[in-house]
Amino acid sequence: MNILESTWFVAVSRTGQLVCDNLEPLTMTYKKLLQEHSPRDLAESFVFPVKLSAKQQKAADLQLAEARQKVQEKMTDAERLTGRLMGLKFRMEDYFGAEKPNTEYSFGYFLKLYIELLDLKRREFAGQIGIDETLLSQLINQRRTPPDYIPIRLELHSNNSIPTEYWFRVIKKDREGIILLNKAAMRKKEMKYVTGGISVRL
Repeated sequence: MNILESTWFVAVSRTGQLVCDNLEPLTMTYKKLLQEHSPRDLAESFVFPVKLSAKQQKAADLQLAEARQKVQEKMTDAERLTGRLMGLKFRMEDYFGAEKPNTEYSFGYFLKLYIELLDLKRREFAGQIGIDETLLSQLINQRRTPPDYIPIRLELHSNNSIPTEYWFRVIKKDREGIILLNKAAMRKKEMKYVTGGISVRL
């Protein structure tokens, strides 16, 4: 039976089973899902859009909420943290992998999110990575470019869960966004310093 045609929604549970509209596990296993979807797609619940009546939508929302609550109640603190870290990594990948920079995100945004998912105070976190709280605030609020040692310390702090390269790629994307946003003004400012140039254009 075609799963797209037979369910209102499908959610992946922590155990790898699927929870459908009547909360009965489907026969498709996690291994079979991996043949059809990437691990990233399976990391969070995903929804197959179909038309529902208002009553069906309300029932579906309630059942999904109950299923999620049951799964979360069985999860350990380590499992919850693992899920949050994966979510953060996926957001970072979406940001630095996009064709155009998204101004809603930045190094400061992801750093703040990392601290929040660990449920740490900023002063406590700053002490754990060996920096002043003032510097941490400047980094979060995009008032200072992160020194090269910061991404390395963040990798160490995350026990290699979020590699140095992720943080550096976020910084690079931030810089790209600033340049693209201010390119016209920057060209005008720098034009007076350029007195020569080539005659051909690609």
